[in-house]
Amino acid sequence: QEESIMTNSKERTVLESIARQMEEIPGHLGFYYKNLTTGQEFGIREREVYSAASVIKLPLYLHVLEQSAAGKLDMEEKLTVEDWEKMPSCGALSLFTGPVEADIRTLCRLMIDLSDNTATNKLIRHCTIAGLAEGFRRMGLEKTVLRRLLFDAQASAAGIQNTVCPKEMGMLLENLYRNQFVNPEVCREALDTLRKQQVDHKLGGRILGVPIAHKTGEDWRLSNDVGIVFAPEPFVICFTGHDTDVYLWEDLMRRGTRALYLAQTE
Repeated sequence: QEESIMTNSKERTVLESIARQMEEIPGHLGFYYKNLTTGQEFGIREREVYSAASVIKLPLYLHVLEQSAAGKLDMEEKLTVEDWEKMPSCGALSLFTGPVEADIRTLCRLMIDLSDNTATNKLIRHCTIAGLAEGFRRMGLEKTVLRRLLFDAQASAAGIQNTVCPKEMGMLLENLYRNQFVNPEVCREALDTLRKQQVDHKLGGRILGVPIAHKTGEDWRLSNDVGIVFAPEPFVICFTGHDTDVYLWEDLMRRGTRALYLAQTE
């Protein structure tokens, strides 16, 4: 009992330190934490809305898995990505010459683990924005909304943006951990894919070798990372922020995650 109290005290000290440091970094910043063993929760503006960037790919992926489990979508179905659909920046599909054929499961893995924007838009078109809106509502998402394709300059200029909420991302991740999303098999598949994340310089930047199931997102003056750190007492941790100094914000993500991990292990 004394050891548990001491661990909780260390955890609280780290969380309060993260809160103080967040106040010193410019921008609209949000944070959510939950110890999945003890139930300890902590949040800073965790119910507010933030620019999603690639974190929107997490609920999109879960929608695809849910539709597959319901028999409304076949993960083995092959889709053809045409040259005009290829998007810049993250991913592999834009590097291929000519049309690329890939099944939906492969597109999901590319979308999550390489943050492939071309795969993402292909899946959005396949599922439709209206279908995704209904799927997100079924997941219990209210502030996390997919409104447009990635790299839709016209929609972006009109102020149409995809948004996420740290508390809602935490809820999705906890449901996966507790096998409470669709069924245990779906949860295992989702967590296995999220653990293979290749963009690993934020939550995992200073705890190399510790398994983390997560999804990142970044853009100009924006950086997010939401996931489960498989510490002795696994915890959900979600950082979301825009209009910020990305260097300072990501440095806090790395240091904060490491400090919370060490609060259990030192």
